[in-house]
Amino acid sequence: MAVRREDEAIRTDRPTGQSPVMPAVGDGAAMPTVREIVGLQAFADGVPEVLVGGEALEAPVRWAHVSDSAGVARLLDGGELLLSTGSGWPTEPDELSAFVRGLVDAGLSGLVLELGAHYRYVPAVVVETAQEHGLALVALHREVKFVALTEAVHSRIISEQTAALRARDEVRERFTALSLRGSPADYIVQQLAQTLGAPVVLENLAHEVVAAEVPGGDEAELFANWETRSRHAHDDDALLIVPVEARGIRWGRLIALPGPPHPAGRTGVLEQGAIALALGRLADGIEVDEWVRAGRQRLIDALLDGRFAGLPAAAGRLVAAGFPVEQAALYGLVATGAPIEARAVDAAARELGGRALAGTATGAAPATIVLVSLPQRAVLDDEAARGFARAIVGSEASAERMVIAIGSRATGLDGLLGSVQEALDLARAPGARPSRGPVLRRAENRPLVRLVTSLRDDHRLQRHSEQMLAPLIEYDLARGGDLLDVLGATLAHPGNRTAAASASHLSRSVFYQRLALIGDLLDVDLDDGETLTALHLALLVRRSGTR
Repeated sequence: MAVRREDEAIRTDRPTGQSPVMPAVGDGAAMPTVREIVGLQAFADGVPEVLVGGEALEAPVRWAHVSDSAGVARLLDGGELLLSTGSGWPTEPDELSAFVRGLVDAGLSGLVLELGAHYRYVPAVVVETAQEHGLALVALHREVKFVALTEAVHSRIISEQTAALRARDEVRERFTALSLRGSPADYIVQQLAQTLGAPVVLENLAHEVVAAEVPGGDEAELFANWETRSRHAHDDDALLIVPVEARGIRWGRLIALPGPPHPAGRTGVLEQGAIALALGRLADGIEVDEWVRAGRQRLIDALLDGRFAGLPAAAGRLVAAGFPVEQAALYGLVATGAPIEARAVDAAARELGGRALAGTATGAAPATIVLVSLPQRAVLDDEAARGFARAIVGSEASAERMVIAIGSRATGLDGLLGSVQEALDLARAPGARPSRGPVLRRAENRPLVRLVTSLRDDHRLQRHSEQMLAPLIEYDLARGGDLLDVLGATLAHPGNRTAAASASHLSRSVFYQRLALIGDLLDVDLDDGETLTALHLALLVRRSGTR
């Protein structure tokens, strides 16, 4: 038996080479661990006993090497599993300890010693040295053919690598398809998170979060101090970072939080996502910051739709996007009547010493929702608001057509959401439109709108609105009518039917016919002040029901 082992050692005591398919670099995705290798049936036949395990068993195995030589360390490249009978090992304890240390220095993943031919038990010094240096050590109590073990190991490694290649191809095809379809950045980030089974964040060069796919329960903790964590990310071994760049231009970084291993390699998956994002940026044009626009739109939509786990999580997400929430004066604005230069919004807010986010509001009429954060003691007075309005449009002519609805000054995210809703209700509310702008509508000047906003979810108000307006709603739905619009124009111009007719874009005769029809359908006197107030309240409640 000893002769057989020595012959085998002579034949194999040379660099055995690497696997024909190299494993993934960086995260060991294609390499089985010592624990997995020892669990193979071929090893089970040798009745293995793990003498040094724990974390040492998680070392990846790149290849198997068979040798009994005392000088085998110089022939190793690192990552091997060494199979030996120990027949050529040193006999003195000090030399034996030095031999094991040499194996560790060479990067050996694990040592398997077959007992019986040369050793009847594993020397204590070998166990102690392996334990001290975290080297996996396994004893085989029954003789097995080492060729069978190496075949099993190499078969497993090649199988893992084949699966890794297949996984890499699948990942590459998936993200190439996403880039060819022009998928938005948030969807690519979502697909990355699903593929990796871990949270993924896309940030720009200012360390502001552009898109993120993070479980709701983790958002508050993750984003509470995102900029600081991001700036020190390279010191955090738990984070995986890949730049998003092309043609020498870097736009940001993808950061993946800890998650399970992936057969294609977690780094490889993240790199494919980065390529898809970079191609998308090149397609959009270098000067067009679609990331920022789309990211802020998603953030505003999520806030207004209530799609966040809690206020701390939402506040953290805003702060991570570069929008201060605490110790700040917050305003919700809605701009209508003129197109907004999206890239100018934050710049205009910076001129006031603050920050801003903008997104398009859904609804029949085009409108832009703007969140403004100013220094704590600042006030968005009329002069500042008009200056802000002129700065975010392309021309003075556009500014003259603009109407800015401004919610109440608020502190904290809850107050900001209320301010935004006030601005939305103001933007929808009927009101006289002066000929030149920018026109400001302030919540503090429209107490009825503020009341409706604060009580918008009260079922009694909703019932009042439905009871008052149901005949008009049903008429308009059945005939494609405009009675609600005519009523709104009437309420916006009390006592001035000529202006109301003009606002309705109807001739005076047709306008009066509509009014008469409204009075008949509702069975009310439209010259009665209390009736008009009740109708005004009902119409405000209806218009506040949709964004």
